[in-house]
Amino acid sequence: MIYCLKLLVIGLVTLPLCLLIVLLAPFERKGKLAYPIGRLWTWTILKTGGIRLRVRGLDRLDPSRPYVFIANHQSHLDIPVLMHALPPFQLRWMAKKQLAYVPIFGWALWASRHILVDRIDRGSAMASFRKAREKIADGISVVIFPEGTRSSGGHVLPFKRGGFLLAAKTITPIVPVTINGSWSLLPRGDWRVRAGEIEVIVDEPIPVGRYDGRKVSALVTRVRDMIESHSRDGVRPYTNNSEHAPARAAQDSLELG
Repeated sequence: MIYCLKLLVIGLVTLPLCLLIVLLAPFERKGKLAYPIGRLWTWTILKTGGIRLRVRGLDRLDPSRPYVFIANHQSHLDIPVLMHALPPFQLRWMAKKQLAYVPIFGWALWASRHILVDRIDRGSAMASFRKAREKIADGISVVIFPEGTRSSGGHVLPFKRGGFLLAAKTITPIVPVTINGSWSLLPRGDWRVRAGEIEVIVDEPIPVGRYDGRKVSALVTRVRDMIESHSRDGVRPYTNNSEHAPARAAQDSLELG
């Protein structure tokens, strides 16, 4: 019964706020007006679900500049969590294009000017890459989940390189972010939000020089190791299979999170 009441509250808030975001879309191409509305919506989800945040390391960041935030991905809660763990920043996500077709939520995602990626269509993927560069040029930070999907049981999966290439080509510092506990409050395949605490650990920004393939590969390993070292939910062994390196290199421009 209590869970049904929580869903009702979230539903009652979601519909008007998402529609308001959509209505604002024609008047603001950068999505900066819609973002605070999105934060209010996600705040409602967290509060209704009884979710508390514990954020460490936020003081390491300069609120006046954009970053490429690289985070592990455990749950659908990760987006609301990051929106409230990183309050000084306007954030835009690299998200798969299919999410735009989800009624109400998908419309709001598009209207908020998040970056929708079609990984199958190379031309579309490159256009999304250019949009991400434009966001950074406008002072907006980009969030990427380099695992490409939600993990099971909190394990850290192998990282794709697209987000790191974006940081390198725009010379934007990377900030590793570790999320602990979201998978246990909303596991993959479940829609029942459990009350509890989620920890967010923000690492020191990593300066990024101009694009160099070998340096980017080393950077991927470094950031993943940092996130894995903070993970308290379980670690899955990661093997960098060298025989697949040519295929990965060919897909670098498409792997944007």
